[in-house]
Amino acid sequence: MGARVVLLTADLLFGSKVEAMIRGAGAEPVLVGDPQAALDAAADAALLIVDLTADAYAGTETVAPATPTIGFYAHTDDDTRRAALANGFAQVVPRSRMVREGAELIRARLAA
Repeated sequence: MGARVVLLTADLLFGSKVEAMIRGAGAEPVLVGDPQAALDAAADAALLIVDLTADAYAGTETVAPATPTIGFYAHTDDDTRRAALANGFAQVVPRSRMVREGAELIRARLAA
């Protein structure tokens, strides 16, 4: 398997879909449910993907690590999108776009 990609999400159903997208992009998924554990795991990962929609992760949009990142959010929550971009997330997309284009977004970010 290829590069390690850390996924921070509390939504196990959607998380399993994103894990499949990560595998489809040729990478190894690491699913993490705790923000600090995700930041620790991201230290030696190629990419960190953060579900910014979960209340449990409120504030993670302001803690983008040095690792390249993709955040996804509820399309109605523009404040979260703006905060994530302002705080260093490489890419922030609506959850619906993650559903449609997740594997392509991951492949592109890994190639960058």
